[in-house]
Formats: sequence, structure tokens, C-alpha cells
Amino acid sequence: MAIPIAILDCDLLLHGRGHKTMDRFDLDSVSDHYLLTTRTQRSRAISPEVQILAALGFYTSGSFQTSMGDAIGISQASMSRCVTNVTRALVEKAPHFISFSRDSCSRDQSVQDFQRVAEIPGVRGVLDCVQVAIKAPNSEDSSYINKKGFHSIGCQLVCDARGLLLSAETCWPGGLKDTEILERSSISKIMQSSEDGWLLGGRPYPLKRWLLTPIFYPASPAELRYNLAHAATCEIVDRTFRAIQTRFRCLDGSKGYLQYSPEKSSSILLACCVLHNASLQSGLDAWTLERTEAPEQPETYEQCPGDEDTESENIRKELILKHFS
Repeated sequence: MAIPIAILDCDLLLHGRGHKTMDRFDLDSVSDHYLLTTRTQRSRAISPEVQILAALGFYTSGSFQTSMGDAIGISQASMSRCVTNVTRALVEKAPHFISFSRDSCSRDQSVQDFQRVAEIPGVRGVLDCVQVAIKAPNSEDSSYINKKGFHSIGCQLVCDARGLLLSAETCWPGGLKDTEILERSSISKIMQSSEDGWLLGGRPYPLKRWLLTPIFYPASPAELRYNLAHAATCEIVDRTFRAIQTRFRCLDGSKGYLQYSPEKSSSILLACCVLHNASLQSGLDAWTLERTEAPEQPETYEQCPGDEDTESENIRKELILKHFS
């Protein structure tokens, strides 16, 4: 059949330069359990291919009321079912596309890529926690109200120097602090048992043996150079999420919040993260569609007593002395 213009627009958003969506989306890798041919209310079959195109239309536009539904010829209710099916299938495949555990060659290459950014050695990934707005849960649950006063889910991301996601934990209530999410996360458990390298994290996080943070009050030119290098490297994860929001407009708060339960919103966010990594593995640059507007001003954080231990302090001091003095 002829491919509608709306589908080509969706494909351009996902892959750039107009590659065919079906060539890029491996149907064989998606569970048949979710994408068996379904039927509309008028008993017309919806093939797995059409389900995928409908879901891509939602992810990239953020609304069921799009020209995608009209172009494909399905109702809003059918669009909703397609999004549910494809989202479940992508979430099922998330461990295949998003993984912190990589072979030594890939890990060494990532460390080298990070060092080329701003000369910080041993970096395995950059860490941040982002908020995605959702509708208020049906229950009287204040745990999803974040510090800015709106309902959200928290997503802790770790990415490499190319913007490839190494970890995406999308299930956290927005009311949790970034530090609480980190302490409960799987990435914390992995790094605590690792003797190899470290992550970089911003000011909300405490300094740890495996997590390097900026110095709150740099007292020397070397410490200042370290802070500048740290900021330049950590910017990668911020740019990556801005690019994801630009490509997948359903996550862009400026277009409204996700009209779903926290659980389904978490799944949609993870599905978009899977597609982000799939597009990078297909050759698309992570920041091709990055938003150009200035990011929000960083918040001010107080340094908490007891956040830092002697071993962690010594690791950071030794790194600064060796690489930034």
C-alpha cells in the first residue's frame, strides 16, 4: 500500500534522512504475544506493521488526535490499543537494547570517548535523574508530586559519551529525591561491587568511591579546571534527554502531561528510551534533533555534612592532582 505522508514524517523524526521505518524496526525481535494481528471495533484486522506505525505516531507527536490515525484509517480507541501493545513489546526487549554490562572492548572504548571530551579518565557513564509529567494518579497519592509541585515520574539515566543509554530506570515516583532514587537503584548496586572506573553525577549527589561529583567550593586553579571538565562531561546526559524529548514529543512537558497511570507512563518512557538506543545502533546521531532552546538554570544545592567519606575524597584529590594540576 502507499505510505501516507504522516508516516514518512514520523519516520524522519525517528531515523533521519527518510529511511523506511519497517526496514529499521525488526519485527522478528518483538514478541508475537503482544503484536498478534488485532481487530478494530468494526472487525477490521490491524497488522503488527500498522500497530507499530500507529505507536510511533503517538510517541513522536504526543497525542492520539493526530493525522496518523486518519492516515492509517483506525479510530482513537484502536490507536490506544496499538500503543499499549507496542509499548509492552518494547519494554519486554529493553534489556536487549539498554544494558550497563558490556564487553571489555566496548567499555574501554567508552572510557576513551569520555576522556576525549574533557580529559577525565576512567568514566564509565554520566548520571542524572529527570522528571516526566503525568496526570495525577486516581488514588490520593502525594508521592508523585515533585519538588516543583506537579505530578511526575522520576527517571534515572546513565549514558555513554555518544548519548547511548546504559541504564534507564523509569519507575520512580516524582516525589523521591535524586539521592533516594540512586540509593535504591540497580546501578548503585552494580557500581558498589565494581572496582573499575566511576560514574559522574551532579551536585545533588554525594561523592562516592564510584561516583565523582563537582567540588562545591573550588580552592585552586586545578579544582576549578576539574569542575569545568566535570560540567562539560555531565552535560552529555542532559543533552541526551533533551534529544529524546524532542524526538518523542509525548515526553515533552510543553505539550502537556502523559494521560496515563504512573505504571503505564513509566512503560511509555522506557519504550521511548529503547527506541532512542535502537536508532543510535542504526547509525543516527544522538543529538540530531536536540532542542536548541537554553536549558533551565541549575538549582542551588547545599553540601550536606557526612555526604563525603575520606576514601572518596582521596580518590578525587588524587585524580585532580594527576590530571588537572
